[in-house]
Amino acid sequence: MAQKNSILLKRLLHEHIRPYRRTLLLAIGCMIVIAIATATNAWLMQPALDKIFIEKDQRMLVLIPAAVFFVAVIGAAANFGNVLSMRYLGQRLVADIQIRLFSHLMKSDISFFHQESSGRLISRFTNDIAMMRNAFSNVLTAIAKESLCMVCLVGVMFYQNATLALIAIGVFPIAFYPIIMLGKKMRRFSDKTQQQLGDFTATLDEIFQGVRTVKAYNREAYESQRASTIIEGLFRLYHKSTRVVAAATPMMEILSGVSIALVIWYGGYQVLREELTPGAFFSFIAAFLMAYKPVRTLAGLNTAFQEGLAAADRLFAVLDIKPDIADAANAKPLAITQGKIQYENVTFTYREGGRGVHHISLSIPAGKKVALVGHSGGGKSTLMSLLMRFNDVTEGSIIIDGQDIRNVTLASLRSAMAYVPQESMLFDDTVRANIAYGREGASEEDIVAAAQSAAADDFIRSLPEGYDTVIGSHGVRLSGGQRQRISIARAMLKNAPI
Repeated sequence: MAQKNSILLKRLLHEHIRPYRRTLLLAIGCMIVIAIATATNAWLMQPALDKIFIEKDQRMLVLIPAAVFFVAVIGAAANFGNVLSMRYLGQRLVADIQIRLFSHLMKSDISFFHQESSGRLISRFTNDIAMMRNAFSNVLTAIAKESLCMVCLVGVMFYQNATLALIAIGVFPIAFYPIIMLGKKMRRFSDKTQQQLGDFTATLDEIFQGVRTVKAYNREAYESQRASTIIEGLFRLYHKSTRVVAAATPMMEILSGVSIALVIWYGGYQVLREELTPGAFFSFIAAFLMAYKPVRTLAGLNTAFQEGLAAADRLFAVLDIKPDIADAANAKPLAITQGKIQYENVTFTYREGGRGVHHISLSIPAGKKVALVGHSGGGKSTLMSLLMRFNDVTEGSIIIDGQDIRNVTLASLRSAMAYVPQESMLFDDTVRANIAYGREGASEEDIVAAAQSAAADDFIRSLPEGYDTVIGSHGVRLSGGQRQRISIARAMLKNAPI
C-alpha cells in the first residue's frame, strides 16, 4: 500500500504539479514560516514567566508582548500566503486532471463507452474529483503544515529538556500501527463506496432516460425499490467509514493523556528540585500541548488522504487505457476523388462475443444511394460503424477510392462523411446550435437552408423562440420526427462528400 501511494504521489507530482512548482515552493516557504512562528510562541513562554513574573524585569514587560505581536503578524501573513497558494495549486491540479480526463475520453474507442456506463464515468468527474479536491486542496496542505509545526515544536521541547521530550513523544509511535491500519481500511471502504456511487449514478441516468418505459409498464415501485437497495448499501458503507474516522481521535486522546500525566509528574519533580526553571517547564508544556494538535490532526487527516489517493488511483486507471483505434504511424489524409466504397471480405466479431458480420463483400459506386436491408441484428449498423472506424475490421478491408481506411487519418475519414444515427442524438442547447454542430462557423443562412432541405424550418419557426429554442437533454421537448429532421439538417449542413 505504501509503495502504491508513493507511486501515485510521484505521478501526480511529475505529471500535474511540476508546472506549478513555483507556487508549491511559495506554499512550502509559508509553511516553514508558520511552523517557526508557532514554535517561537511556545519558546516565549520561558522568558515571559522567568523574566517578567519571577525576576520582575520591566524591560521584558514591553519586549516580550511586542515580540508576540510581531510573531503573530508574520504568522498571519504566512498563513494567508499558504492557504492562497495551496488552494490555487489544489484547484489547478483538479481542473487539469478533469480537462485531461475529458480529452482522453473523447479520444477513446466507442467500445470503451459500451463497456463503461455513462453514470460511472460521470462519477469519476464528480465524486472522485471532489475527493481529490479535498485531499489536495485541504488535506495535503494541512498534513504538510501540521507536520512542519510538529517538528519545530518538538525541537523546542528538546531544547528545553531532552528527557521530558523523550517521555512526551515516547508513546506516540505506538499509535502509528493502528492509524496505518485505519488508513488501509478507509482506502478499501472508499473504493467500494465510489464503485457503488458509480452504479447509483448509472442507475439514475438509466431510469431518467427510460422514464417513458418505466411508466408505460407500471414499474415505478420496482425502480424505487432498486434505487432504495443501492442507497441503503451506500448508507452502510458511509457508516462503516465514519466509524473508522471516529476511531482515530479517541486513540490519540488516550495516548496524549498518558503523555501529559507523565510530563507533569516528572517535570514538576524537576522544578521542585530546582533542576528546571518554572519558565522552561511551562514553555515545554506549551510546546507539548501545541504539538498535540498537529499529531491529533494528522491522525484524522490520514483517512481523508487515503480517500483522495484512492480517487486518484481510479482516475489514472481510466487515463491509462489506450484506444485500440488510432491513426497509423504513416497515416495520410483521405483523398476523395469519387467516393466509391468497397467492403472486401469484411469480418468483424464484437469483443463481448456478440454477433457481427462475416465475409461481407460489397461495392457502393460513387454518387449512388444504397440501402442495406435485413432483419434486426443482421449487421447493418455494424457495417456503418466499420466504415467510420468506430470499430476496426477483424479480417478483410474497407476501401474508399482505392485507400484502405486504416491507412488514413481518423479526422479526414470522418470529415468526409455526414452521419445520421438511428437514434437521434441532440444536445441540451438551442435548435440553431444543434444544427450548427455539423459545421463549425456556419452562417445563419446556411443553417436555415439546411433546415429547409430537411423539412424542419416550418416546425422550428413555430417553436416559442424559433431557432433559439432550447430543446432539452436529448431533445426531449421535441417529437421523435422533429428530432430526426434536426439530425438530418445537421448532416446536410456538413455537406460531406459521403
